[in-house]
Amino acid sequence: MVKFAANLTMLFNEVDFLERFEQAHQCGFKAVEYLFPYAYEPKVLADKLTQYGLEQALFNMPPGDWGAGERGFAAIPGREEEFKQSVETALLYAQALNCKKVHAMSGIVDVKFTRQQHIETFINNIRYAADKFAKYDIELLIEPLNNRDVPNYFIAHQREAVELIKQVQRPNVKLQFDLYHAQIMDGDLTVMIHDLVANYIGHVQIASVPLRHEPSEGEINYPYIFEQLDLAGYQGWMGCEYKPKTITEEGLGWLKPYLN
Repeated sequence: MVKFAANLTMLFNEVDFLERFEQAHQCGFKAVEYLFPYAYEPKVLADKLTQYGLEQALFNMPPGDWGAGERGFAAIPGREEEFKQSVETALLYAQALNCKKVHAMSGIVDVKFTRQQHIETFINNIRYAADKFAKYDIELLIEPLNNRDVPNYFIAHQREAVELIKQVQRPNVKLQFDLYHAQIMDGDLTVMIHDLVANYIGHVQIASVPLRHEPSEGEINYPYIFEQLDLAGYQGWMGCEYKPKTITEEGLGWLKPYLN
């Protein structure tokens, strides 16, 4: 049965971040995710989860200088020590929030290095992080990002990510399957769902295409996609990582049939 996590980076922007936990709870969500927790002490966020009975579904490892355009550095040669430090930081938050899935952002390709150098750096870093997280039963996720929104990101295609997962050879490394990015870059969503759910997909995210609004509009038939995920055996959270067209709550009509 499908279940949804509110992405608090994208939803409920009508209120301050720490107030969004209550908003998510009031709208029927049982879990939340967001890009980064690092602006707040772990206990502050853990207390919000407890107060509103929410599960922490996912967050990202530190991305580098986000304001300067960095989008992680797991695949960037020369930043291995920084990556190891980011693993420790993410692990501290994951334990405090009882979060079992953490996304390692790969980074924008650095033209000073070859593709093979990026791949080797990525594999070594992801193995290191996966081994650290495995001690706490945490999955490490990797996510392809479309090259329209994030040009030159290291991974852009779903099956490309799967091939990298195979090379990493760690059972707790999974695919963060964002249907928005997947539709833009790959299409053929139903086939990919049935091919990849059993062994590779660790987390799902949703948004409309092309405008990244509510999943009730655009070119993806989400009710059908939800059925296919169900049939394929996906049992995890689906992160609602979309940009509301107006006030978040006004656009949640699509969610009501799926609330328990």
